[in-house]
Amino acid sequence: MNLQALLVFLVIGAIAGWIAGLLMKGRGFGFAGNVVIGIIGAIIGGFLFGLLGIHVGGFLGAIAMATIGAVLLLWLIGLMKKG
Repeated sequence: MNLQALLVFLVIGAIAGWIAGLLMKGRGFGFAGNVVIGIIGAIIGGFLFGLLGIHVGGFLGAIAMATIGAVLLLWLIGLMKKG
């Protein structure tokens, strides 16, 4: 992975984590935490979309996929905190 791809990956993670934090009503973790949640969400989203045979393209598609994964991750974290 070159520097440009890494920066794009981090930007997508940051945006996805921020959106997921907003959607989950304040469950964000600050900038660095949101980047991590977004990156993990991108991995989860990519895995789930791949299982479903859904292929997204482009920057906005990657953000949507990562956001869905990040929302699922925040939801699971919320379940574990309640238990």
